[in-house]
Amino acid sequence: MPHLISPSILAADFGQLAQDVQLLNRSAADWIHVDVMDGRFVPNISFGFSVIQAIQKHASLPLDVHLMIEEPEKYIEQFRAVGADTITVHYEACPHLHRTIQQIKATGAKAGVALNPHTPVVLLQDILADLDMVCLMSVNPGFGGQKFIEHTYQKTRALKEMITAVGSSCLIEIDGGVNQQNAPLLLQAGADVLVAGSFVFSAADPVQTIQALKDITVS
Repeated sequence: MPHLISPSILAADFGQLAQDVQLLNRSAADWIHVDVMDGRFVPNISFGFSVIQAIQKHASLPLDVHLMIEEPEKYIEQFRAVGADTITVHYEACPHLHRTIQQIKATGAKAGVALNPHTPVVLLQDILADLDMVCLMSVNPGFGGQKFIEHTYQKTRALKEMITAVGSSCLIEIDGGVNQQNAPLLLQAGADVLVAGSFVFSAADPVQTIQALKDITVS
């Protein structure tokens, strides 16, 4: 399966959010990545239901909603109602992870789990078969534009081996510091979905930048 590109709308110009969403619609992007931050799980606050609903109104691409929030189980149904197609929760924020994953699936959304850089992939061993996606954070969550953590390559390879061993069709998403240099190495390691925020939206030509990420081929 060709890899997917999920540009992060967090790096867009919020003063012209509709135009930036429409730009992504016209591009080779596959999804729109939506980072939700609550100021508790991460030291930043992004946006909530009304903004996601506004994004969804203009989007022709699926919304890949990443919940960097405490107690995500309280809000799953609301995120689905405003347009989330995939809902990803953090392992570190979910003491009853299996229950939360089943809650996401019951809404009809695809279910993902994100891991912070320090969290080992082996902790997902017993739930991997239930997941549609694992999001490996390649920076510490909370802020865009951070430096890529090199250990992510090893982590991606280890996760790919686990997924293959259980016969799962779970996708591996990489979030944080993705660019034209590390993207081929991530894909070689087993990544399926690349999230890119500031790399796309700070580029002179975001559409061309997305196309270049989409065009990467690995042997």
